[in-house]
Amino acid sequence: MDLAWISVAALIIAVTLSMVTTLNVGIICLAFAWIVGVLLGGMSVGDILDGFPTPLFVTLVGVTLLFSMARGNGTLERVTERAVRLCRGHTGVLPIMFFFLALGLSTIGPGSIGSAALLAPPAMAVAARTGISFFLMAVMIGNGALAGSLSPFSPTGVVANSVMARMGFPGLEWQTFINNILGHTLVAFGGYAILGGLKLFGSHQRDAAVEEPPSQAMEPRHWLTIALISALLVCVIWFNFEVGMTALTAAAILSFTRAADEKDAIRGMPWGVILMVTGVTVLIELLEKTQGLDLFTDLLVRLSTAETVTAVVAFVTGVVSVYSSTSGVVLPAFLPTVPGIMERLEGLDPIAVASAMNLGSHLVDLSPLSTTGALCLAGIPAGVESQGLFNKLLAWGLSMTVVGAILCWLMFG
Repeated sequence: MDLAWISVAALIIAVTLSMVTTLNVGIICLAFAWIVGVLLGGMSVGDILDGFPTPLFVTLVGVTLLFSMARGNGTLERVTERAVRLCRGHTGVLPIMFFFLALGLSTIGPGSIGSAALLAPPAMAVAARTGISFFLMAVMIGNGALAGSLSPFSPTGVVANSVMARMGFPGLEWQTFINNILGHTLVAFGGYAILGGLKLFGSHQRDAAVEEPPSQAMEPRHWLTIALISALLVCVIWFNFEVGMTALTAAAILSFTRAADEKDAIRGMPWGVILMVTGVTVLIELLEKTQGLDLFTDLLVRLSTAETVTAVVAFVTGVVSVYSSTSGVVLPAFLPTVPGIMERLEGLDPIAVASAMNLGSHLVDLSPLSTTGALCLAGIPAGVESQGLFNKLLAWGLSMTVVGAILCWLMFG
């Protein structure tokens, strides 16, 4: 069998395994790259490892380490607490505040998973005390966290932008980010209106409002962490510093000053996701060398026309993302097909196709089968029956495959 077809089969098997098993697909992809490239293709191990994304690895390590430290030393928790206190007694504003708080936290570095893990427990506790629907609160938190997940500072944004730069489309970080925010904002506030959020403004529950815990004092280590994160944003946005090395430097300062526990922070980093992303990228690079990526692209093109391609790729990536990792599998596997789609379907805007993949794969992540949705489900208070919320989140996530396709067609088609 032609090596190109073998490499495509390896990718399809890897994506399928990511959907139906709990195996780390990065390990599987590294093994497949060695088997296909070295044992069957006669390449050297060095040829295979040339595809290892060293800059991406450094960036992911730097960003996740810094925000693991910020989470571990209590800085993010204190910032969240102070934001919640601002909305005391205003029931209708609370879900909106949590949307923007999740968006802000996700944007500056932790990404959707870190933001949802931090915000879901207090948000669901607030919902229980004020009578806000858990489902409504989950929709707002989840979409807010996902809206910020493609920022240049978040792990998923780093993955997407690195892949797009390798494809020959650098410098699109902020346009990609804004497109993702717009899509999730439309979905979140559409859900807010449909699920009764507007009625909350007519209910006066000041007496039942948030029973706030005693405020935790800001210590010097927290102010130092905030200052370093702020410096990271300024240096990257205005002075074009490299994100990963700048974040590693900030993390080194926190470690040196004992403002955060380095060992705990390293243990708290998402090593499984980092291994998954880099492993899948090595296999994708092999596909490019064997021309297998052209065949994989053909499979997508056969399902599409120039008029429908944004809807098709949003639907396909959404379906795969329901059962698989968006940052670890879907984006590294599908984004590299954009140049090939551009060649075969003339007259397309590459950022439109890429944005449809990014948005379509993220909108479904509120499903409880995905980490963000699962964290929202896990945040409900002890003793509260969770099966109803599970069913609603699952139905929401699955429906987003269709909603995402329509929305991407309207936004980018």
